[in-house]
Amino acid sequence: MEEKRYLKWYNKIGYGAGDIAGSGVYNFLAAFVMIYLTNAIGLNPGIIGTLMMLSKLCDGVSDIFFGAMIDKTRSKLGRARPWMLYAFIGCAVTMAAIYAVPTSWGQTAQYIYFFITYTLLNAVFYTANNVAYGTLTALITKNGHERVQMGSIRFMFSYGTSMVVQAVTVGAVTFFGGGVVGWRTVAIIYSIIGLIINTISCFSVKELSDEELDGESNEMTEDGKVKYSLKDAAKMLLHNKYYLMICCIYIFQQIYSAMINAGIFFMTYVLGDANMLGTFAVAINLPMILGLIATPFLVKKLNGMYKLNLVGYVIGTVSRGLVIVGGYIGNVPMMLVFSALASIGMSPLQGDLTALIASASEYTYLTENKRIDGTMFSCSSFGTKLGGGIGTALSGWMLAAAGYVNNAAIQPASCITMLHFMYLWMPMLINFAIMLILSRLKVEKANEELMAEKNA
Repeated sequence: MEEKRYLKWYNKIGYGAGDIAGSGVYNFLAAFVMIYLTNAIGLNPGIIGTLMMLSKLCDGVSDIFFGAMIDKTRSKLGRARPWMLYAFIGCAVTMAAIYAVPTSWGQTAQYIYFFITYTLLNAVFYTANNVAYGTLTALITKNGHERVQMGSIRFMFSYGTSMVVQAVTVGAVTFFGGGVVGWRTVAIIYSIIGLIINTISCFSVKELSDEELDGESNEMTEDGKVKYSLKDAAKMLLHNKYYLMICCIYIFQQIYSAMINAGIFFMTYVLGDANMLGTFAVAINLPMILGLIATPFLVKKLNGMYKLNLVGYVIGTVSRGLVIVGGYIGNVPMMLVFSALASIGMSPLQGDLTALIASASEYTYLTENKRIDGTMFSCSSFGTKLGGGIGTALSGWMLAAAGYVNNAAIQPASCITMLHFMYLWMPMLINFAIMLILSRLKVEKANEELMAEKNA
């Protein structure tokens, strides 16, 4: 029997468009905050990387906290939408603040200012918004195919935004005067755009009632709140091996993205043209979008996500290996072609990752008899922040260790060697690690077996 449908086409588009806001924040920071702080402000990349890593350690618990708060929230807007709506106001303010480091202050004060604003953005506002946004996948539909469609549409917008941000930001900063003024102006513009789109996305969907979502069993108190503690939620997450696998995938993906975003240094000092970042952004993101369009149809045709994701990452790993070959022989067209092919291979997992999280949440329900969708979707924010923090920190540490010189026209040979490792070798090694995890991520089969046992 065909599953009940819950969403119209405009609900899916409206939901997916919300990632323009979140992806705009994330990609603008990931791709450009390091070069802004080093070249425009004059700070040390190694110290910046360390501060970013410390920030991630500080906000490690906030993902589970906000996930649990979403699960316990009951309002006219629902469980997740209030957090998604109001938290982005803080995201917009703090992102603009990060790109407004006071130039008249001493360096110690500048480092402290950056650490506070960066931690507020990541630990509080981005976490609340991103966890809520991801949780909506499980709260506005119970249809598995619709969840895959939502994930694909969401990441089409995400990678489209990434492509645009990487393609136009350097030129936009120059247009608005360059230096600290240019960066601050662009940050304000991106913040305003994100705030508008996030609000529209929030009101484009409606959450299902508690009765329709989980009327079958969830334990509730008399006032209608979910009956479990933050400690209980953490235990349930740690007992779910598929949640842990998905967390690892998110962490590796974000380290991968950080290495790719370090391409601004590779393009500037190895290829000799910073604007090549836009060309590579198109080669990476456009094929990803095309792959995402096909993902829902392929998942339906193959009757599941497991084989599609695994084969895709085999293609992605081999293709990134061939990008390495192109990089060392100086063949830019070859690098572009195999970067594109790698993105096509990686696209199915991007498209169905939120559906995998929903399946992992279903696994907890089948084994623990409790629904913790908001807490479960914390893995997306936790993995994104931790992986992004580790990746950006690694970028700073590697550049500092290799002897990177701020604003130098030519970097030392040790730095050029490091840039080859960061942009060419690291992405291939990370893809290989994700491929190994995917070979064990059989959550769909596990749920089918548990359902069969339950029905029996």
